[in-house]
Amino acid sequence: MPTPLICLPYAGGGTSYYHAWRPLCGDRFDIRPALLPGRERRVDVEPLRDVHAVVDDLMPTLAGAGEVVLFGHCLGALIAFELAHRLAGAPDVTVAALFVSGAAAPGENRSLGATGLPDDAFLAKVAEFAGVTDAAMSDPELRELILPTLRADVEMFERYEPGTAEPLPVPITAIVGKADTLVSVDQAAGWAGSTSRDFVLAEMPGGHMYLTESVEPVLSLIDTSVHGGEAR
Repeated sequence: MPTPLICLPYAGGGTSYYHAWRPLCGDRFDIRPALLPGRERRVDVEPLRDVHAVVDDLMPTLAGAGEVVLFGHCLGALIAFELAHRLAGAPDVTVAALFVSGAAAPGENRSLGATGLPDDAFLAKVAEFAGVTDAAMSDPELRELILPTLRADVEMFERYEPGTAEPLPVPITAIVGKADTLVSVDQAAGWAGSTSRDFVLAEMPGGHMYLTESVEPVLSLIDTSVHGGEAR
C-alpha cells in the first residue's frame, strides 16, 4: 500500500503544485496535498495567519491516516514541523519521517519586512526573497484573488514562534538549494537540533525555489529514506 505523503504548501501555494507529483510516485506514495483556508475550493474561507491555527485546521483531516510522511517547503516546512509535533500524541497516526525544504531551523529569526507593506512593495519584497515572480500577479483579477492569502501566509511565516523547544521523536531531512539567498546551508543544518532521531542535510542545485526544477531528485531522496531504496 502506498505511504501517504502529506504535502504542505509554500506561501501563496495550493494543492495543484503537488498534484503534479502523483505520476512520478508510482505505487510508492499516495500524494495528499493539504488544502489550507483561502485557496482553491476553500477560497471563501478566511486565510489563517498563525501556524498553530493551521495545524488545528489540519488535524481532523488526518484522523486514522496510519503511518504518514510529512513534506513542506518554506512556510510549509514550519507547518509540517508543528503538525509532526501534534501528531506525536495522536493514537491513530504515526509520522515516519519529516522533510523540511527551503527553511531555516525553527528558532531562527524570519522577519523579512514584508508584512504591512503597500501591495507593489510587498510583492517586490516577496519576489526578492523567493527569487521568482509569480506571473499571476500581473493579472489584476488574479492578483485581487491571490493577494489576501499571500499576505496572510507571509505574515504567518514572519511571526512564527515554535510551539515547543522539545526535540521531535521523528527523523528529519532538511533540503536546501545551494544558491538559496533566503536560507543558508548552515541555517538548514540547524534542524539537527529539532529531532532526537536521525538527521540528514541534503543540498540541491538552485535557489530558494529549487523545488520547481528538482522534483524527481527530491522524491527519490524521500523514497530512499522511507523505503530504503527498495526496487520498485
